[in-house]
Amino acid sequence: MEKHNYQRLVTIATWVATCVAVTLLVIKSSAFLYTGAVSILASLIDSLMDMGMSVVNLLAVRYALQPPDKEHSFGHGKAEHLAGMAQAAFITGSAIMLLFSGVTELLDPKAIQHSNAGISVMVISTLITFALVMFQRYVIRKTNNTVIKADSMHYAMDIYMNAAVLVALLLSRFGWYWADGLFAVLIALYICYGAFGIAKDSVQNLLDRQLPESFQIQVLNCALAVPEVMGAHDIRTRQAGQTKFIQLHLELDDKLDLYTAHKIADQVEDKIVELWPEADVLIHQDPQSVVPQEKKLELE
Repeated sequence: MEKHNYQRLVTIATWVATCVAVTLLVIKSSAFLYTGAVSILASLIDSLMDMGMSVVNLLAVRYALQPPDKEHSFGHGKAEHLAGMAQAAFITGSAIMLLFSGVTELLDPKAIQHSNAGISVMVISTLITFALVMFQRYVIRKTNNTVIKADSMHYAMDIYMNAAVLVALLLSRFGWYWADGLFAVLIALYICYGAFGIAKDSVQNLLDRQLPESFQIQVLNCALAVPEVMGAHDIRTRQAGQTKFIQLHLELDDKLDLYTAHKIADQVEDKIVELWPEADVLIHQDPQSVVPQEKKLELE
């Protein structure tokens, strides 16, 4: 998609997430003070972390969207993956705090006051969060942005968390007061699991993990779609923010002059950029006779 539309969608998504986080923080704080339910405290702590992460996301996206400069010739896209690491740290911190509160309540369960008010707040929170996740998934389909993807994953977990809190509140109304603490502990463990997934994905991107094999096959097909290309090898790919970095060697007829070889490489690049307009492509031209046999076999 066009860079302008990408920037606009990502920026809107981060601002919407920030506004939602603030709204949820306010209403959940009121509900916890009114009911004293530790399961609502669990959701409140998570919303506090959401707000912190949304602020980090705003700063990261703003920085990542800056064009390449003299000191950052490959752009600033990896700021998005650093934000993903920050998200994982925030989420883990909230899980630890929540685990402590849940265990404390589980050991000494108490009746929840004004549970109806708590239930109403959690229903409203769930509906708001669901609407945000639907919007974020639309943005992800359009941009495949790492920060929005991680943020959406966390808000999707919030929906399950809110449902768990609702179950805990309902069970507490029937005298099962231990449910409040138990669900807080289970939610904390679930949050830790989600944080691990976010951290793992962010680390792999920072380490320049190769893009999926299906992507590389598409790159190879783009090269082979140009009639003069006799093969391709050493396909290397990685991603930083929006930008996909693609490198490959083309196998061409030995007798081609440099100008013709360059024009063929331009055609291959055009086909790649047609599929991924945000791609940064680097192509090397090799005479077919100098390509080692093992590299040719690699593509079969």
